[in-house]
Amino acid sequence: MFDVFGSVRSLLKIDSVCIDNNVFRLHYKATVIILVAFSLLVTSRQYIGDPIDCIVDEIPLNVMDQYCWIYSTFTIPDRTGVIGRDMVQPGVGSHVEGVDEVKYHKYYQWVCFTLFFQAILFYVPRYLWKSWEGGRIKMLVLDLNCPIVNEQCKNDRSKLLVEYFHTNLHRQNFYAYRFFLCEVLNFINVIGQIYFMDFFLDGEFSSYGADVVKFTEMEPEERVDPMAKVFPKVTKCTFHKYGASGTVQKFDGLCVLPLNIVNEKIYVFLWFWFIILSIVSGLSLLYRAAVVAGPKLRLLLLRARSRFSPQVEVQTITKKFQIGDWFVLYQLGKNIDPLVYKQLVSDLATKLEGKQIV
Repeated sequence: MFDVFGSVRSLLKIDSVCIDNNVFRLHYKATVIILVAFSLLVTSRQYIGDPIDCIVDEIPLNVMDQYCWIYSTFTIPDRTGVIGRDMVQPGVGSHVEGVDEVKYHKYYQWVCFTLFFQAILFYVPRYLWKSWEGGRIKMLVLDLNCPIVNEQCKNDRSKLLVEYFHTNLHRQNFYAYRFFLCEVLNFINVIGQIYFMDFFLDGEFSSYGADVVKFTEMEPEERVDPMAKVFPKVTKCTFHKYGASGTVQKFDGLCVLPLNIVNEKIYVFLWFWFIILSIVSGLSLLYRAAVVAGPKLRLLLLRARSRFSPQVEVQTITKKFQIGDWFVLYQLGKNIDPLVYKQLVSDLATKLEGKQIV
């Protein structure tokens, strides 16, 4: 298991300087790790075995397996009932071509690729933000997140930060708005991926998790497993070949898909994860809109971040700062030692009032 998931270890690395927030990290870190791990899992024969095994007379089994994997298998949705009495498995039974509805299953060839592609899409906003951010916060931190820094060094670096804010006053709005744009992209991405997976699974994903929950609450004799409908473990496959006289012969085979045992669990988890992530991201956007539109909220947040500073100093800063200045100062508060941050806020308030810093 460690060999399979060892390649995602680098994604677990914690950055020394925080340039975003927890909701942002749920997208580019937690979700990317989940999707990459699932993509690796469905390609690991060590734990799943052969992804497909087909049974048919007169055709070599390895040939049948490869043929049905490449050209897809199918089920007949109308074949329902009690397993062992009315049918072998849901969707498996005799059918008449052109009369009975046939549902083909090709998605299993693409699951590992789509999961990896989704992971890339979740990392795109992070990549954009890192490019746009350009290491500004890391540069401004100036090693003030290290606990062992002498007092003189702290004072000198704090004064440099004060000069930076004073020189760039009201010039950092574009920096902040680009971060807010990446938050919007995160929300659009997760909603878009829900629709993408619904399209990928022929419209079954949108209600998949809710159907599974309902299934667990039903009486045993009334249950129709929605996971077996979306990810059938037993399907059919028809092999065509020329006979001795040159006529086309059909061989109807029964295929077992062990891979779908894993796929069904993966997509149940993803359904709940994506729903939770979209709700959290939506609430985060509402919070962000309130921050942009509400100076009083920015005052409260800065007070909470600089809890050791007098309220008068925080009010002075909030009145003088625009959204970009406030955002950079707030981000610094996540990375700087609280006592150093207190000194920075104090010196900054003094500077903004036109007084001389002691």
